[in-house]
Amino acid sequence: MQSILIVIQIIVSVALVVTVLLQPSEGGALGIGGGGGGGGGMGGFFSPRGAANTLSRVTAVLAALFFLTSMGLTLTALRGKPQPASILDSLPTQSAPATQTPTPAKQAPAPAPKQDAPSVPTPH
Repeated sequence: MQSILIVIQIIVSVALVVTVLLQPSEGGALGIGGGGGGGGGMGGFFSPRGAANTLSRVTAVLAALFFLTSMGLTLTALRGKPQPASILDSLPTQSAPATQTPTPAKQAPAPAPKQDAPSVPTPH
């Protein structure tokens, strides 16, 4: 089922890109279907306005199909995977802390022996 939806998704995606690129350009758009002119970008089969209306309807239908196939792929991917009831349920469990034995107090370190040379090197 998932492989069929993937194939449909790819076909719808390519068709959607083609229909968007075929739409007539308005200003600085990327349309390659041509705008204005007597025959439009469809070789005179549609009037320019009719071609634009048809392409916009086809684009809307393809966009709806793309959305539906995306939702279908998501649902098939999630089917069969157990979902935790809470985010806290997915955290790794921690064992109770072990009882700690008191450690003896640390003694202060012995003072460092005096040195005749400076502790910071001086430039030559």
